Amino acid sequence: MSNLSYVSTDQAPAAIGPYSQAVQVGPFLFTSGQIPLKPDGTLVEGDIAAQAHQVFANLQAVLAAAGVSFAQVVKTTVFLKDMNDFARLNEVYAQYFGDYKPARSTVEVARLPRDVRVEIELVAYLGEK
Repeated sequence: MSNLSYVSTDQAPAAIGPYSQAVQVGPFLFTSGQIPLKPDGTLVEGDIAAQAHQVFANLQAVLAAAGVSFAQVVKTTVFLKDMNDFARLNEVYAQYFGDYKPARSTVEVARLPRDVRVEIELVAYLGEK
Protein backbone atom coordinates (compact mmCIF):
# COMPACT_ATOMS: atom_id res chain seq x y z
CA MET A 1 0.00 0.00 0.00
CA SER A 2 1.52 3.24 -1.04
CA ASN A 3 -0.52 5.35 1.39
CA LEU A 4 0.47 3.32 4.45
CA SER A 5 2.99 4.69 6.92
CA TYR A 6 4.20 3.78 10.38
CA VAL A 7 3.98 6.08 13.37
CA SER A 8 6.28 5.66 16.33
CA THR A 9 7.58 7.65 19.26
CA ASP A 10 10.06 7.11 22.06
CA GLN A 11 7.48 8.72 24.38
CA ALA A 12 5.62 5.38 24.47
CA PRO A 13 7.00 1.87 24.93
CA ALA A 14 8.59 0.35 21.85
CA ALA A 15 6.83 -2.57 20.23
CA ILE A 16 7.92 -5.80 21.90
CA GLY A 17 7.15 -7.96 18.89
CA PRO A 18 6.71 -7.85 15.12
CA TYR A 19 4.23 -4.97 15.07
CA SER A 20 4.14 -1.16 15.03
CA GLN A 21 2.97 1.33 17.64
CA ALA A 22 0.58 2.64 15.00
CA VAL A 23 -0.12 2.51 11.28
CA GLN A 24 -1.58 5.35 9.26
CA VAL A 25 -3.51 4.47 6.16
CA GLY A 26 -5.30 7.23 4.32
CA PRO A 27 -6.98 9.52 6.84
CA PHE A 28 -7.01 6.91 9.63
CA LEU A 29 -4.56 5.95 12.37
CA PHE A 30 -4.76 2.50 13.91
CA THR A 31 -2.84 2.01 17.15
CA SER A 32 -1.64 -1.25 18.53
CA GLY A 33 -2.93 -2.12 21.95
CA GLN A 34 -1.15 -0.30 24.74
CA ILE A 35 -0.58 -1.82 28.15
CA PRO A 36 0.69 0.00 31.25
CA LEU A 37 4.36 -0.01 30.35
CA LYS A 38 6.35 3.18 30.79
CA PRO A 39 8.38 4.30 27.77
CA ASP A 40 11.47 2.69 29.35
CA GLY A 41 9.68 -0.67 29.41
CA THR A 42 8.99 -0.86 33.15
CA LEU A 43 5.55 -2.04 34.16
CA VAL A 44 3.20 0.16 36.17
CA GLU A 45 1.88 -1.94 39.03
CA GLY A 46 -1.22 -1.11 40.98
CA ASP A 47 -4.94 -0.89 40.54
CA ILE A 48 -6.90 -0.35 37.36
CA ALA A 49 -6.72 3.44 37.70
CA ALA A 50 -2.92 3.55 37.89
CA GLN A 51 -2.58 1.17 34.98
CA ALA A 52 -5.22 2.93 32.86
CA HIS A 53 -3.54 6.33 33.32
CA GLN A 54 -0.29 4.88 31.93
CA VAL A 55 -2.13 3.29 29.01
CA PHE A 56 -3.70 6.66 28.16
CA ALA A 57 -0.32 8.41 28.48
CA ASN A 58 1.08 5.93 25.95
CA LEU A 59 -1.84 6.39 23.57
CA GLN A 60 -1.60 10.17 23.91
CA ALA A 61 2.08 10.01 22.94
CA VAL A 62 1.35 7.89 19.86
CA LEU A 63 -1.47 10.22 18.83
CA ALA A 64 0.80 13.24 19.29
CA ALA A 65 3.44 11.60 17.07
CA ALA A 66 0.75 11.48 14.36
CA GLY A 67 -0.18 15.12 15.00
CA VAL A 68 -3.58 14.52 16.59
CA SER A 69 -5.19 14.13 20.02
CA PHE A 70 -7.98 12.20 21.70
CA ALA A 71 -10.44 14.61 20.00
CA GLN A 72 -9.85 12.77 16.70
CA VAL A 73 -10.44 9.27 18.11
CA VAL A 74 -13.43 7.57 16.50
CA LYS A 75 -13.24 4.09 18.07
CA THR A 76 -11.62 2.46 21.06
CA THR A 77 -11.39 -1.16 22.11
CA VAL A 78 -10.78 -1.86 25.80
CA PHE A 79 -9.62 -5.24 27.05
CA LEU A 80 -10.11 -5.81 30.79
CA LYS A 81 -8.78 -8.62 32.90
CA ASP A 82 -11.74 -8.22 35.26
CA MET A 83 -15.07 -6.65 34.29
CA ASN A 84 -15.44 -5.62 37.94
CA ASP A 85 -12.95 -2.85 37.02
CA PHE A 86 -15.38 -1.43 34.44
CA ALA A 87 -16.76 1.45 36.55
CA ARG A 88 -13.32 2.58 37.76
CA LEU A 89 -11.94 2.37 34.22
CA ASN A 90 -14.81 4.57 33.02
CA GLU A 91 -13.82 7.23 35.58
CA VAL A 92 -10.28 7.34 34.18
CA TYR A 93 -11.50 7.09 30.58
CA ALA A 94 -13.75 10.13 31.08
CA GLN A 95 -10.77 12.20 32.25
CA TYR A 96 -9.19 11.80 28.80
CA PHE A 97 -12.29 12.07 26.62
CA GLY A 98 -14.56 14.34 28.66
CA ASP A 99 -17.81 15.01 26.83
CA TYR A 100 -16.40 13.59 23.60
CA LYS A 101 -17.59 10.01 23.23
CA PRO A 102 -16.01 7.87 20.51
CA ALA A 103 -17.51 4.46 19.75
CA ARG A 104 -16.17 1.80 22.11
CA SER A 105 -16.12 -1.91 22.75
CA THR A 106 -15.11 -3.33 26.12
CA VAL A 107 -14.43 -7.02 26.62
CA GLU A 108 -13.20 -9.11 29.50
CA VAL A 109 -10.33 -11.38 28.55
CA ALA A 110 -8.74 -14.35 30.26
CA ARG A 111 -5.25 -12.89 30.20
CA LEU A 112 -3.29 -9.90 28.91
CA PRO A 113 0.43 -9.48 28.22
CA ARG A 114 2.51 -9.24 31.40
CA ASP A 115 -0.68 -10.07 33.35
CA VAL A 116 -1.78 -6.42 33.32
CA ARG A 117 -5.33 -5.34 34.13
CA VAL A 118 -6.03 -3.34 30.95
CA GLU A 119 -5.06 -2.91 27.30
CA ILE A 120 -6.54 -0.30 24.97
CA GLU A 121 -6.28 0.24 21.21
CA LEU A 122 -7.87 2.98 19.16
CA VAL A 123 -8.64 4.33 15.72
CA ALA A 124 -8.32 8.06 15.00
CA TYR A 125 -9.45 10.10 12.01
CA LEU A 126 -6.60 12.28 10.74
CA GLY A 127 -8.52 14.18 8.09
CA GLU A 128 -9.29 17.15 10.35
CA LYS A 129 -6.27 18.00 12.47
